[in-house]
This record gives sequence, C-alpha cells and structure tokens, in this order.
Amino acid sequence: MQDNYIYCIGLMSGTSLDGIDLAYIKMNSQSYHDFEILKANTIPYSDDWKKKLQEAITYNKEDLKLLDVIYGELLGDVLNNFIKTHVIVNIDFIASHGHTILHQPENGITLQIGNGQVIANSTKQKVVCDFRIQDVQLGGQGAPLVPIGDKLLFSNYDYCLNLGGFANISYEKDSQRIAFDICPVNIVLNYYTRKIDLEYDDEGKIASEGKINIELLRRLNGLSFYQELPPKSLGLEWVQENILPLVDKSETDIPAILRTFVEHVAMQIGNVVKNNATILVTGGGAFNTFLMKRIEFFAQTKIKRVSTELIDYKEALIFALLGMLKTQNKVNCLQSVTGAKKDHSSGNIFYPHKKNKVFE
Repeated sequence: MQDNYIYCIGLMSGTSLDGIDLAYIKMNSQSYHDFEILKANTIPYSDDWKKKLQEAITYNKEDLKLLDVIYGELLGDVLNNFIKTHVIVNIDFIASHGHTILHQPENGITLQIGNGQVIANSTKQKVVCDFRIQDVQLGGQGAPLVPIGDKLLFSNYDYCLNLGGFANISYEKDSQRIAFDICPVNIVLNYYTRKIDLEYDDEGKIASEGKINIELLRRLNGLSFYQELPPKSLGLEWVQENILPLVDKSETDIPAILRTFVEHVAMQIGNVVKNNATILVTGGGAFNTFLMKRIEFFAQTKIKRVSTELIDYKEALIFALLGMLKTQNKVNCLQSVTGAKKDHSSGNIFYPHKKNKVFE
C-alpha cells in the first residue's frame, strides 16, 4: 500500500488576494479519499504585489507576458522557502493554479499567470499548471475546477460550498456533478473594508452592525446572472462592471454596504441549497460568523464547522489532486460542470530545464 502514495505540493492564489496557499499533501494514488495535509502555509502578498495583481487586468499583452514570468519567479521563491522551512525531501510534483488575471470564457479567454517553466526551473521539480486553458478551448467555462475534488474526496456531503473571492458550489444531481459560481463574496466585502483600512471584516462584526439598504439589495438580487442556468462562472471583470458601480451609486456607508452584501450572498446561497442538507463550507468566508448565520437562516439548515486546516487549504489540496490526475492522464475536468464538449484531462506539465531557459 505504501507504494501507492504520492507526495506533492498544491499551490493556490485566490481572487480575494489573501495570499499564496501552499499545502504539502500525501495522497493514495489508487484511493483518493485516503489523503493527509502534512504541512500548510499561507504567504501574504506584499503591498506592491497586491497592487500589481489588482492592476494587471489593465496591462497590455507584453506587460502580461513579463508579469507571468516575474510572478512565476515569486512562486518559485515561495515554494523553495516552504520546502526548506519544512525540510521537505520527497516531492513527486508541484500543482500550481496560478493567479487569475482574465477570465472571459464567452470570448475564449482565460489567463492564469505564474509561468510553469519558471517554477520548474526555480524549484528543480516537475510542475503541473494551466488547468483552465484546455477547457475553454473545448467550449467550457474553464471553471469551476474544484468539483472533481469534491466528488472524489468529499462525496459524503450533499453540497460542497466554497466562500472565497466568489461563492461556488458543487453537488450530485441525476448521477452527474453539477457546479457553478453562485455570487461574489470576499472580492466585494474586502474591497469595501479596505476603504476603512481593514483587510477584512473580522467575523462579520462590522456588517452585523450595519443597516440593510433594501433598494440596493433588490437591485443586486435582480442581476441577470442569477437567472442564468449552470454551467456559469464569474470573474473580477463582472464584479467591476456590475457590482461595484451599483453599490457605489446606491450607498456610501461601509457598514450598510457590508450588511446589505452579506444578506445578498446569504439569499443567493439559500436559493441553491435545500433544507436540512449536509454542507461542507470552506474558504475564508467560513470564518465570517455573521455571514454563516445568515446562510443558515436562508438555507434552513445547520452547518457544522470543519477543521481550520481544511477550510483554509481545501483548494490547494484539490489542485494537488488535479495535478495527480493529469500526471495519470485521467479526467480532471468534468463536462457536466464546465459545459465543455467532453470530460478531459487538463493542464500542462513542465520539467526543470538544465539551462534555466523559459520557453516561449
């Protein structure tokens, strides 16, 4: 049995810019639910890197190519420090999601920076990355990718809900995995807390003291995305075009904005989750006590909290699984989830190059 175990590092950077999540995973390559998170860390971004990543959506093609390389160098440095700090010797591969800059699947575009060849050269390890590109080429949304992990690792839950930059959910329906983005969460909440010099609203305390702006709530709930059927996914561009102008036009009081948006998120999740369901909730939003109470209210179910480690590092864990599936040439992207033409094995594999050359 010991021979079936693989050891790898999953690497994830979310749209909310919390930092870079790293998880060193031991996983049974024949029985996927047999896994263990051995070591894990989140490395916060410097103010300079936050600014770069926030502004990258406005960069031209040449600047994005350069950013792809220097961000790959950053990830390589972060990985090398993680490996050294935890004295990690046994690594079969590194699976890197990268950081999403552009996601417009309707236009055939998705871009995650963090050059795989640069990371491989820096760490001297095999790297699996670029998980979304092939799916978009096959006519899919390129997102969400986590549901295959939900299916293989957490099938004992009715729903797997992640509360990160966006809320996304996955569940089984008619023997198929259904998954989609529900609505923005921390990408909006944190945007407004930063206006009062806070990285986030700790436990939702500020939101809990705010007053709901009924008209703003009505307009948010009326956005056309919420009437669309899955597969569907959201990106930063959609938030900038649809959410922020609507909020800024309707309300200036930060507690009121946070309170209203928490209600909006909870209502949208409650529209999806059925009564008395078992729900695995992960992502930073799981620590927002007030948001969780409002979700329980609208979903009419009690949510049992899981370990902090799983809340924080589930996505890094699942990208490690996606990487393993790719190295086995097994399906890691589900047609029923993304809307692609077929199930497929997505991602690119890079090996360290002796001359440390980055290929075009």
